[in-house]
Amino acid sequence: MSDILATILARKHEEIRQRSQIRALDSVRARAASQPPARGFVEAIRRKHAAGEAAVIAEVKKASPSKGLIRKDFDPAAIARSYEAGGAACLSVLTDVDFFQGSNRYLGEAREACALPVLRKDFIVDPYQVYEARMIGADCILLIVAALEDGPLVEMANLAHELGMDVLVEVHDIDELERALQADCELIGVNNRNLRTFEVSLDTSLQLRDAVPPDRTMVTESGIASRDDVARLRGAGIHTFLIGESFMREREPGAALQRMFAP
Repeated sequence: MSDILATILARKHEEIRQRSQIRALDSVRARAASQPPARGFVEAIRRKHAAGEAAVIAEVKKASPSKGLIRKDFDPAAIARSYEAGGAACLSVLTDVDFFQGSNRYLGEAREACALPVLRKDFIVDPYQVYEARMIGADCILLIVAALEDGPLVEMANLAHELGMDVLVEVHDIDELERALQADCELIGVNNRNLRTFEVSLDTSLQLRDAVPPDRTMVTESGIASRDDVARLRGAGIHTFLIGESFMREREPGAALQRMFAP
């Protein structure tokens, strides 16, 4: 585990303790159960594939630890509408406060502004956060294999499914992929960013492509910045993309998405 990931996870456990003192788990669980049904995240991706199109999970992201502030003019609702108009299959919204300048409120604002299903992008280490994700309207959660032992990984994936959400399980190498397959989750995210060096290489996705079973959907994450990158990955049979920074730096994110994925 990298130092930055260890730092983030330590803060995340502290954050959960603080949040649970403000709102007890029973209250979060009850509010999660009262939410309308989740929008089908996996189903939205399948519809794009069935139409012969790439499925883009477009990210609403203000900042990151490695790049600092990415988008000064940050309006989650406007960004969500732009992405929807640009043909995104789904949204990903950063909710981590301390390291990504995210917010649970941003997820709600983005989801309310469009009809797309939304992934809660955060460092989930406790069932409290899974209930919280459904409470704030998430349709899918991210589980990072590098951040979890096998037991909690499977437990929280199952809990998410019980709550009607889909799960994106993120890996960085073949060992993590083998662990991820223990969880009954269709979406396997391959992060092209090395957690130890923060260097990015699309070769990570290309090398792991054949190891992902055919009954799972591989999502390539990080470092996709051009039409050439998209062509290279689609040529290898990868048709689902999670992209944030490249779009967030553009004045009109949805138009940037259209340009990158135009036939």
